[in-house]
Amino acid sequence: MFECVINISEGTNVEVLNDLASSAGVSLRDVHSDSIHNRSVFTLINNADQLLYDVKHFITACYQCLTLIDHQGVHPRFGVVDVVPFVALDGEDVAKAVSMRDETAQWLSEAFTVPVFLYGATRSLPEIRKSAFKGLEPDFGPPTPHPLFGAVAMGQRPVLLAWNICLSGCTLERAQQIATNVRTLEVRTLAFVVGEHVQVSCNLIALDVVKPSEVFDRVAMQLEGLETIHHCELVGLCPSSVVSSEDPSRLEQLGLSHEATIEVRCK
Repeated sequence: MFECVINISEGTNVEVLNDLASSAGVSLRDVHSDSIHNRSVFTLINNADQLLYDVKHFITACYQCLTLIDHQGVHPRFGVVDVVPFVALDGEDVAKAVSMRDETAQWLSEAFTVPVFLYGATRSLPEIRKSAFKGLEPDFGPPTPHPLFGAVAMGQRPVLLAWNICLSGCTLERAQQIATNVRTLEVRTLAFVVGEHVQVSCNLIALDVVKPSEVFDRVAMQLEGLETIHHCELVGLCPSSVVSSEDPSRLEQLGLSHEATIEVRCK
């Protein structure tokens, strides 16, 4: 089984998002949307052939109804279809996930004339965000962004946890400082203003090394004065091993549940 977690630059139009969810076919397992980020994350999981079919159908639907013109949102983005990682849920299938990434990248660039940057073992997503079109040329497609659709970062990666810690009584500057202080090789962080709160947005990329509760506690130790953790939010799905590794009494605090695991959604 393989997972594809497609990040798109639309998080406000419910009718459009519902139509896009229908276009994702039988592989769709979860949708997470945020109107302030103006971004949605569609999690698709299936065997290789069915997943590739549904991913291509979904991406085609995105380009039929979305553009970057007038798009506004607090999350960084450079494409309508912004980030497309392929994940081998069985670690022995990594080579196949790389092949699926490359096949989809070539198809997308040829079908829509959209530049595609690849990431994985030798190049990270943050590197693409920093250097795309500024010394780093696309791996597929034209050398400049599409005027309507932008560009795509398409990757192969291990399973990770996309997870947000939302703070009250905290400025953006303080949240940026906290995000920097808890950032490690295993925990990537950014900070945003999201409505009435500021958010420390985390990607835990080595789930065998660090747990959500450990990151939560590191953030809590940084807080001063009236600053508090208001809530935590899972983006997409997580492996059941992450939930099982935590003290059950902390799951609600951490924004985790057995119902939002890959294993339960794939039954």
